[in-house]
Amino acid sequence: MTVQDIRPTVDAPDDDPHIWLEEIEGAKPLEWVARQSAATLQRFGGQQFERDRDVLTAILNRPDKIPMVARRGNYLYNVWQDEQNPRGLWRRTTMASYKTPEPEWELLLDIDALAKSEDDDWIWSGAHIESKKRQRAIIKLSRGGSDAVVHREFDMDNFRFIEDGFNLPEAKGDLDWLDIDTVLISSALGEGMVTQSGYARTVRLWKRGTDPLSAPVIFECPPESMAVGAGIDRSSGSERIWFVEQRSFFETAGWLGDREGAKQRLDVPATAWWNSYNKWLTVKPREDWTVSGVTYPADTLLGVSLQAFLAGERNFQILFEAAPRRALQGFFWNDKKLVVSFLDNLAPRFEIFEPSEGKWAKTTVSALPAEGIVHLWSLDVEHDDTTGELLVAAQDPITPAQVLLLDIAKPEAIAVPTLLKQSPAVFDATGLVVTRHEAISTDGEAIPYTQIGPKGETGDAPVHMTGYGGFGLSMEPYYSASIGKLWLERGGTSVVANLRGGGEFGSAWHEAGRRAGKKLSHDDFAAIAADLVRRGVTRPERIAAEGGSNGGLLISNMLTRYPERFGALFCTIPLIDMRRYNKLLAGASWVDEYGDPDKPEDWDFLKELSAYHNAVPGRPYPPILIATTRRDDRVHPGHARKMAAKLQALGYNTYFYEPEAGGHGYGKDNKERASFIALGYTFLRDAIGWKPVSE
Repeated sequence: MTVQDIRPTVDAPDDDPHIWLEEIEGAKPLEWVARQSAATLQRFGGQQFERDRDVLTAILNRPDKIPMVARRGNYLYNVWQDEQNPRGLWRRTTMASYKTPEPEWELLLDIDALAKSEDDDWIWSGAHIESKKRQRAIIKLSRGGSDAVVHREFDMDNFRFIEDGFNLPEAKGDLDWLDIDTVLISSALGEGMVTQSGYARTVRLWKRGTDPLSAPVIFECPPESMAVGAGIDRSSGSERIWFVEQRSFFETAGWLGDREGAKQRLDVPATAWWNSYNKWLTVKPREDWTVSGVTYPADTLLGVSLQAFLAGERNFQILFEAAPRRALQGFFWNDKKLVVSFLDNLAPRFEIFEPSEGKWAKTTVSALPAEGIVHLWSLDVEHDDTTGELLVAAQDPITPAQVLLLDIAKPEAIAVPTLLKQSPAVFDATGLVVTRHEAISTDGEAIPYTQIGPKGETGDAPVHMTGYGGFGLSMEPYYSASIGKLWLERGGTSVVANLRGGGEFGSAWHEAGRRAGKKLSHDDFAAIAADLVRRGVTRPERIAAEGGSNGGLLISNMLTRYPERFGALFCTIPLIDMRRYNKLLAGASWVDEYGDPDKPEDWDFLKELSAYHNAVPGRPYPPILIATTRRDDRVHPGHARKMAAKLQALGYNTYFYEPEAGGHGYGKDNKERASFIALGYTFLRDAIGWKPVSE
């Protein structure tokens, strides 16, 4: 049977013999999960796994790792996790202290102590600090790492929770301060307040001392939309509120308004990126946009006066123009300037614009590394209180990250960023080289990938491959403690793929790997595996591939569509059942990316991607470990459970692992994350027959 001959064996949910595994907390499914996880740990949880887990945990808990910070007012805030504080400490310091080798931290909240005292599985999920006096915060706490959170008001002077404050029970959504006695709620809490995707469908104005469920609704969307949100903007000197209806994953509608609700619709394309600061508006259309007789190509960045735009004028300044391998990655405002980041054939580039009624002045930031991975963002969290100071993180796959301070308020300082912190090297990179290559996919497209490993081709290299290819997200080869210590240092090779469906080369690159094009995204990954063999790097039996979430869909398709190209697969927190994905948890929000399986014309291409349906007996499937977490309330754990059960019923070499906590990730603390990763890599090394000398 060829790949093209495989057709779904199941066309309707009623025919699904494993659907009972979708009951997340059911007694029978949990018994199955416990038995499966125990068997996987029994098989791969030996001494080598324990050593790897402990080594990686120690790296993640290192006292000399970089404490990442964000500034609110006079303080830099950080959440710190280590061996003694696995859940974390919320703390703060000053910039002067942060610049020293040993900053002095003021403890605000001990999350481990809180979890112990309340006997609950609390995980830090963020905080909003009231921006005027900064005496109160609203803290978000997640149970086990889930997306749904509990909101609790916190006294920043006395470091305690306010019992009768702005407190909300568990739900997906957010709160934000209007003033000390008023907040905006965009939460799925309450009857009729949730969309089909499980997110908030209303924005409510909540006054202190009143019932939040009775708070007046000032903005709403229909249940069929994905979500709503509201942003409070004081950059113009007065308060205004931007209301956003997220109609689908890539379509939004925005309104300018106030505490009474939306007042004026922003007339930009539904798929455009946009933001506003002070008296300016910036827009990046996803498709070609013809307005006032002028056509602006997709991915062009445009600037304009907000007041003039709302009055009907369309006199745009062109700030950035895309090219086939030159793509905008993001833009934000700081110190009344627009900071633009883009990739030029995967190399990081940055420009700064000062707006004016005439031509916007442009400055190229040339002092930052021209290669590797470079990101920059505002040090200040509060949109209307930026000082020109940006944080820069720079690294590459064999060079650990450093954090720099770039002050764009001082033109002379743009050329001289200041080193703030340097991450320690956590693996031996001696002899490793980083090279860029391209594979030719099924339709002739050149697909870039980065290879990290020893110099030269042996034809037998143990290769770890990873990719994503979805949602317009760019995949970059970061410095990775886990890959570095558990794979590269031991003589292995690592490959990071830039698949279609990502954002590395703009909207066209994403569009090519979206919906029916998702099949091409998967072809791209398989083409890279074949290219590694063609180049003499390795052979198929020595290629181990890993992917999570949308990348889990990718890995499951490597199993069913390209089994002969891989020696082992590690499929994590995955989508797999594409017939029912839109009915499971947040799945309905991803129809933009994948298509709607309830529409026959979409199911025609989706069924080719539904590895759960396409798994059939008698194929040369490589060993696979499928892992998820029970507290993942984004991608339903039923995907992973059902696929493992079906593959085992078909007689394939399949393992399953599901820890209780972790959310849409690999664990709630560093030891859990290290355990998840070490187990996966122990399995991969075993399955491809690689026993490094160091073991």
